[in-house]
Amino acid sequence: MNDAPSRSLASPAGSAERLAALRAELDRRGLDGFLVPRADEHQGEYVSPRAERLLWLTGFTGSAGLAVVLRDSAAIFVDGRYTLQAEQEVDTALYTPRHLTEEPVGSWISERLKGGKLGYDPWLHTADQVTRLGATLKRSGATLVTAEPNPLDAVWLDQPEPPLAPVVPHDLIFAGESSADKRSKLAGELRCQGVGAAVLTMPDSIAWLLNVRGGDVPRTPLPLSFAIVDDEGQVDWFVDARKITDEVPAHLGNGVRVRPPEDLAPALKEQSGRKVRVDPSSAAQWIFTQLEAAGAEVQRGDDPCLMPKARKNPTEMSGARAAHRRDGVALTTFLAWLTEAAPEGGVTELAASDRLYQLRAPGERFRDLSFDTISGSGPQSAVIHYRVTPKTDRELKPGELYLVDSGAQYLDGTTDVTRTIAVGEPSAEMRHRYTLVLKGHIAIATARFPDGTTGSQLDSLARRPLWNEGLDFDHGTGHGVGSYLSVHEGPQRISKVPNRVALKPGMIVSNEPGYYKPGAYGIRIENLVAVQEAESRSSDERKMLAFETLTLAPFDRSLIDVALLDESEISWVDHYHKRVKRELAPLVEAEAKAWLETATTPLEKG
Repeated sequence: MNDAPSRSLASPAGSAERLAALRAELDRRGLDGFLVPRADEHQGEYVSPRAERLLWLTGFTGSAGLAVVLRDSAAIFVDGRYTLQAEQEVDTALYTPRHLTEEPVGSWISERLKGGKLGYDPWLHTADQVTRLGATLKRSGATLVTAEPNPLDAVWLDQPEPPLAPVVPHDLIFAGESSADKRSKLAGELRCQGVGAAVLTMPDSIAWLLNVRGGDVPRTPLPLSFAIVDDEGQVDWFVDARKITDEVPAHLGNGVRVRPPEDLAPALKEQSGRKVRVDPSSAAQWIFTQLEAAGAEVQRGDDPCLMPKARKNPTEMSGARAAHRRDGVALTTFLAWLTEAAPEGGVTELAASDRLYQLRAPGERFRDLSFDTISGSGPQSAVIHYRVTPKTDRELKPGELYLVDSGAQYLDGTTDVTRTIAVGEPSAEMRHRYTLVLKGHIAIATARFPDGTTGSQLDSLARRPLWNEGLDFDHGTGHGVGSYLSVHEGPQRISKVPNRVALKPGMIVSNEPGYYKPGAYGIRIENLVAVQEAESRSSDERKMLAFETLTLAPFDRSLIDVALLDESEISWVDHYHKRVKRELAPLVEAEAKAWLETATTPLEKG
């Protein structure tokens, strides 16, 4: 099967008509512009077809972006992962592609909208986003105003219905802690802080807290819902009852009351006079408006599920290791096949992606991919979040690089791994750049750092080998990963962007430096790693942490210029490959086992 996402919602040929229809609706409402984010009411990365407004309007398929539609101009803002993709997918005669960092949204709007009214849907923007943009626009005389109902929805005549995927319990053998225990701990935290209740708007937080999973959004087992948890651990869960399977009520017990989504507004009004915590970085502005109008004392603070969800318990860590072992078998079998088949010709990006899916799908506890596989060859490997489609599909050709970034959702863990493979003989430049990326990857994998260190403080370790050559990559070095939840999970990350969250034992984060030469090739090397306590040394004056590498799959030795590695780096690669062979060789078929033997041969300096 083809695991590429369905993009039937977007029709580039109709982009001009859709833009004109939206502008006519804005004019009817007396608005001079409107914001169209790639977001839903929960501010999640993965959204249901109903919430694919940016895709419908512009044709952009990326997971992050924002369109600004004014009366006589429009732009689409993306980060460094999507600059090339936006130029390829969006009609640039209608929308000017802009880089979020190089030209912030507020600055662009302020230059063009002086004294006008810019509309936004308060369900689709966080409180923090509204505060920042409102302050910027105020300086130019423009006003940020709510637009309800959403003007785009008014012109999207065949907008899909909300999803109704079944909600099922997530078994204790995978969760490692009961929902009742989680709710009790959360309630204790709220009481200690004098908070009467917390509003949960992130579906992954609710799924984690209640030990449930669903399927309302692609590739992530989430039921879309809201919840209010009080300081006694009682939960009002706002979810469509049609999703609830027969086993869920007994699983939840008496401490959780299922209520229809339309009860959320009245429930927020019931918080009058109560101290209520809401996360302004993830909760929609609509939530804050309702609480403030009700007279609640709003405490702006982190979602209370963020940290306990991020720090995997022993059961979740054991599951992650098992999931990565099974995933490694599938990926190693795939790499063995690809190494032989690709140079002979006839292997396309879609065929390779499908082959990898077919190897994963029969696996024990497999439920889905964790994201749409990035399967890019030659110049398309330089598009950081490239998505192959039948229209863009191309054959892997000798002398090119092939980048495959993929992962799976298993009941006991979520995986995400990237390997870059040379098809035939790579050029000297390719080997040089690959080895620089590998050096950065090793620097993170072997980092030893004091407790309290953030990912932002580690990020430069991955970039230094590239920086020394005047090179860099335009994405973060690492993102957090959930436990049979979102493949992109905060609050931890490794990135240039300042992050106040310290890395703690039990957190899982990716290690994925890269290099991209537009129009030529792309390189990324990604393993998932878990934060753990470092082995103590007699010289230690502070508690030290380190990383355990979870991913098991060989690197492409033909791309490694051993002369660029020092002895410690060579030793790390050899020890990693020795471990990969030890753990996977007993599990793979004979043909893949023979390839694995060669692929994990120790490096030798020429």
